[in-house]
Amino acid sequence: MSRLLAALIGAAIVVALASSSVFVVDQHRYAIVYALGELREVIKEPGLNFKAPRPFQSVVYLDKRLQTLDTPDGDRFMTAEKKDLLVDAFIKWRIVDPRQYVIAIGSNADRGGERLTQLVRNALTAEIGKRNLADVLTGGKRADVADAVRADLMPGVRDLGVEVVDVHLKRIDFVDQVNNAVYERMKADRVRVANELRATGVAEAETIRADAERQRSVILADAQRDAETIKGDGDAQASQIYAKSFGKNPEFYRFYRSMEAYKATFKGRNDVIVLDSSSEFFKYFKGPGAGK
Repeated sequence: MSRLLAALIGAAIVVALASSSVFVVDQHRYAIVYALGELREVIKEPGLNFKAPRPFQSVVYLDKRLQTLDTPDGDRFMTAEKKDLLVDAFIKWRIVDPRQYVIAIGSNADRGGERLTQLVRNALTAEIGKRNLADVLTGGKRADVADAVRADLMPGVRDLGVEVVDVHLKRIDFVDQVNNAVYERMKADRVRVANELRATGVAEAETIRADAERQRSVILADAQRDAETIKGDGDAQASQIYAKSFGKNPEFYRFYRSMEAYKATFKGRNDVIVLDSSSEFFKYFKGPGAGK
């Protein structure tokens, strides 16, 4: 009985040692083998592997897939204008050199995220600090900020054995006092634009009025000139007609002119004129042939 028990115990120990000496690496992970706390081997390919049983050797696994790291909510960063912004960002990263990673981070893989978070925060501080609000908030320029942050991260993450694939600024908010300042500035800009539009409208209205007045004066002057020209032409033609008529029949011309003078003098019903009856003006009132 004692022999059977001893055999069972021995078999259990062998199975335990064997099971602790065999490990499987899948396609999504790296395996780091430690011997008495010291890095001994890095296994990158999937498959069945062997090691010495604990406590002589141990295995730590690292994820080789693309990972997402979110920065802490509400991190504050200052622009070149000394305006505070709350920025949330995330990065896509993966381990490309597991040996370098464990040398830089140690056996605690969670520390890698902490180191990356600090590197991202430093890069955001540097890049946002170079820019004003408009450069950070504008859609196209925000992408430029993210690209610059990724470029700043490259030397630091290379020392960690990590590759940063993408940086994205997912949210940018104003701190309360910045909100008020931005609102007041936007309000002032709108008032300025409105005043400029009003001033432009007034200036254009004055220009239109002045142009209309100028055109009116030109039209009136042209009309008056044309009227004077027409009147002068009419007077000249009338004079020519009178002259021809006078030349053909001087007595009739004198008679006609006297009739015109009578008509002009006695236009009103109550018009009165006092002259000597022997006046030349009344010679055609004395009967036929009086004008001779």
